[in-house]
Amino acid sequence: MKFSKVCISATAVDDPPEEVTSAEIEERLRPVYEKLRLPEGRLELMTGIQRRRFYPKGTLPSEAAARAARSLLETAPVDRGDIDAVIHCAVCRDRLEPATAAYVHGMLGLPPSCQILDLSNACLGFVNGMVFAAGMLESGQARHVLLVAGENGRPLLENTVATLLRGELTRKTIKPYFANLTIGAGAAAMLLSREEAVPAEARSLRLLGGVARTDSEANRLCQGDSVAEGGQEMLTDAGALLEAGISLAQSAF
Repeated sequence: MKFSKVCISATAVDDPPEEVTSAEIEERLRPVYEKLRLPEGRLELMTGIQRRRFYPKGTLPSEAAARAARSLLETAPVDRGDIDAVIHCAVCRDRLEPATAAYVHGMLGLPPSCQILDLSNACLGFVNGMVFAAGMLESGQARHVLLVAGENGRPLLENTVATLLRGELTRKTIKPYFANLTIGAGAAAMLLSREEAVPAEARSLRLLGGVARTDSEANRLCQGDSVAEGGQEMLTDAGALLEAGISLAQSAF
């Protein structure tokens, strides 16, 4: 796929205010570490992650996404009334329905003419959203498309810690939970625009195209879902997922 008329006209991020270190997580899991004789510092050593950030408890993905979008609109070269679509591209969503984009639309005061939808595909959702939006812009269906993503991995971390503390685990059975301890939170926004719809100074960053490859045989290697009382769970075969990802990346490149 190739694009000749698509500009990245503005971007913004929102950093959560609360910081949680890997050492703090390991301290909470001390009974598990002692029982399984896991070395202290293992989490940071294996991942390189010293700390991650989280939003306060109760923060919804739409609220985080809207904060990033407001920052973007402060410097965007267009008026919010000219935005033709808003797409929420995160893993996390406020609820099953309506679309989380519907809440973002309302918080930003976007016009009734602005389309809304959610686009979700694990860690690739935002990239998929860029390509999807670029197709709308290239074909003339839209002038400006706002992409947002609000992620809050706190429910996953909290549920994982609780599961590990009450579970009868071994060094082998704890492995599928390990990736959950690396999760954090954050939000981002990007405005994609059709070339002629923005000033010349906003055309320097271009989206020129992309390529896609899919390996549906790997769809069981990392699976997440919602659980009772707003919690989340995820099980990951990290080693097999890494191998499958590298193989697919090689094919794509």
